[in-house]
Amino acid sequence: MRARSIFSLVLSAALSIIPASLWSHCEIPCGIYDDSMRYDMLNEDVVTIEKSMDMIVKLSTEGEKNYNQIVRWVNNKEEHADKFMDIVWQYFMTQRIKPVPPDSAQAYKEYVDQLTTLHEMLVYAMKCKQTVDTANTTRLKELVASSRQLYFKER
Repeated sequence: MRARSIFSLVLSAALSIIPASLWSHCEIPCGIYDDSMRYDMLNEDVVTIEKSMDMIVKLSTEGEKNYNQIVRWVNNKEEHADKFMDIVWQYFMTQRIKPVPPDSAQAYKEYVDQLTTLHEMLVYAMKCKQTVDTANTTRLKELVASSRQLYFKER
């Protein structure tokens, strides 16, 4: 009986720790960051969103529509827009871009420029979810490049 209660206690403790370790990788802070890789991931998501848009348009114009495939491409577009947005706000806005006091004019301007660009990236990712207009992915590509330049200028 005692072994069973010890096992239950250990199992309970392990289960309470696992979810925290799975979801809080970079917020603990671990110090393991690969900012360049994150920008590569953003670019990959944008290309995937754009391909999804193209496939939705192509499949929607066919005579006999394959609704299953259209839905799959819509879901793919949504998933990658969500991944994109998560990297922007969860990784860069909350962990990597540090607040700067306004009394340091140049540093504060760079900070505001970074935040403004990241916010615009979120808006265009949202527009990608709403439409199949590839003008939105074109703008996202430009914004990712601009954000990358702003971000690495400091380093």
